[in-house]
Amino acid sequence: MPYAQLAALLAALATVGPFSIDTYLPALHAIGAGLNASTVEVQQTLTAYMLPMALMVLWHGAISDAYGRKRVIVISMLLFTAASVVCVIASSINMLLIGRALQGISAGAGMVVGRAVVRDLLDGAAAQRLMSHVSMAFALGPAIAPILGGWIFSVFGWRAVFVFLALLGLVLAALSARYLPETHPPEARHPLHPGPLARRYKSVFTTPGFLLLTFTVSCNFNGFFLYVLSAPVFLMEHLGLPETGFGWFFISTVGGMMLGSATSARLAGRLSPPRTIALGCGLMLAAAAANLAVSAWLTPGLPQSVIPVMFYTFGMAIAMPSLTLLALDHFPTHRGLASSCQSFLQMLFSSLTAGVVAPALWSSVVGLAAGMVGNLLLGLASFGLWWALYHRTRAAAA
Repeated sequence: MPYAQLAALLAALATVGPFSIDTYLPALHAIGAGLNASTVEVQQTLTAYMLPMALMVLWHGAISDAYGRKRVIVISMLLFTAASVVCVIASSINMLLIGRALQGISAGAGMVVGRAVVRDLLDGAAAQRLMSHVSMAFALGPAIAPILGGWIFSVFGWRAVFVFLALLGLVLAALSARYLPETHPPEARHPLHPGPLARRYKSVFTTPGFLLLTFTVSCNFNGFFLYVLSAPVFLMEHLGLPETGFGWFFISTVGGMMLGSATSARLAGRLSPPRTIALGCGLMLAAAAANLAVSAWLTPGLPQSVIPVMFYTFGMAIAMPSLTLLALDHFPTHRGLASSCQSFLQMLFSSLTAGVVAPALWSSVVGLAAGMVGNLLLGLASFGLWWALYHRTRAAAA
């Protein structure tokens, strides 16, 4: 499969998760009215999606280590299609919560197994370039999803948003079945025997370097994801934008992500991964500080409330491919399982942000900006610990 087509397919598979979150955000108020549910109950459809997703991504990679990458992706996309149909026909908030949970169980396979596919195929700078190109294409998802969702909702109603998600899953299942190569041959697979599997999981979850890098990725991303989760309040109440105005935020911030991913690809082979990460973290720190100052001293509005977040995503996208690959490099013989654990920890943190942190902070723009700073500082501390461990390990090896 040509490089460009593979990058596009892997990116599209990874966007299933963000599309499942962002596409229906403009319709949250209408869903509450249509199903006679409170704002809090509708907000919990995010948590109902993310918690099962966090639990299931723990297994997608291990299953793909045992049965192959392609089979897991195709079956998961078909299950996602069925789950989206449940959301379409939901007659109560409880039925919608069930559909969202089923979506969460299946949506993460493309993201998790796709990372393992990259490392199956490539090493070093080449892997960083492909991961960066996947990230660059993947970044289009959060920009397109809320805009597309807003227009679908405004024309056809909120149920049509889930019809779109069902079609997305079906198309990706067909494309994967036809074009995605199998990168994990039978002779390299690990059976799902409980004893060896438990030892592999224990190895991953007790490796300090892997945990520190994964926590850094999680904190960096949640500094931005906090705004994604709070988008209806942030954009419609604080900035006074209509339901079709989500693009002002998502296009700019995702543009920052795309530019950052392109920059990361260009830096591959020129800067070492740790230095690339340090550059991205420095840019995020400057952007988060500017965002806090703007939020505290200026009236919320365009463009001042959006530009700092855009620069934050620029730095985040520079650092993320190197952070992800360095974490996976701890486990070259079972990358699928390691990718699962990585995604599990990230989703667990994101679920906490969705269910607790975002609702606690979205009442003011200062609260959201402070949440970004807090997440970033935790990420910087984690990366600093990894940096010290990395240099100590290199010194001991020498």
